[in-house]
Amino acid sequence: MPEQLWFTAILNHLFAGPVTSLLLALDIKPKYPTAPIPNSFAMELLVFAFLLALFLLVRSQLSVDRPGALQHTFEGVEGFIQGQSDEIIGHHSEGYTAFLAVLALFILFCNLIGVIPGFESPTAVAVVPLGCALCAFVYYNAQGFKHAGVGYLKHFAGPVLTLSPLMIPIEIISHLARVLSLTIRLTANMLAGDLVTLVFISLVPIGVPIIFMGLHIGVSLLQTYIFILLTTVYLQGAVSEEH
Repeated sequence: MPEQLWFTAILNHLFAGPVTSLLLALDIKPKYPTAPIPNSFAMELLVFAFLLALFLLVRSQLSVDRPGALQHTFEGVEGFIQGQSDEIIGHHSEGYTAFLAVLALFILFCNLIGVIPGFESPTAVAVVPLGCALCAFVYYNAQGFKHAGVGYLKHFAGPVLTLSPLMIPIEIISHLARVLSLTIRLTANMLAGDLVTLVFISLVPIGVPIIFMGLHIGVSLLQTYIFILLTTVYLQGAVSEEH
């Protein structure tokens, strides 16, 4: 049985039976029936619960006359993402800000939770970045169809109709490669950050690990920004208007 974090152990103690039954009903045989919930899912669930509580707290304290520090912080995040979307997508980008902001906050907190002792970054496990990448993939393609209808498929045919038999498979492979690229980039960087921090904590437990924890925070912020930037670029390609 793999090593469990304390929060994962609590979840498995409470819900191992129902989760195992559900997996078996879906014809999925869990590797560890007594501990079917992995650390990555437990950390995702914790981040989700934290963000939900944070959103509810901000919503309850919204004020036009006296905005608090938390409201200013969220308005800053929203303003940054909106400004970036305006530059890349254009004047009609406001409708995509909510998705991009929530995705950014989820990835950021999943990255940063590994800095806290007793937790680990779920984005260091490939399945979590893959899920985020698939969400981005489905979202920008759905927005492309919403924006242009069936005409969105012209994106895959290329500018010259006679070359469409060649361009269509190339474009499909290119779009699928985006999912792989987003997944590998985020997973590799977060896994490397976690491993380096753990190595130096085990070798020099005082002082030196703080430097690498700071680097881990920097990498977490940078990788979140890159993920959202690329998603915004993909959105621009899906909803761009020809003039």
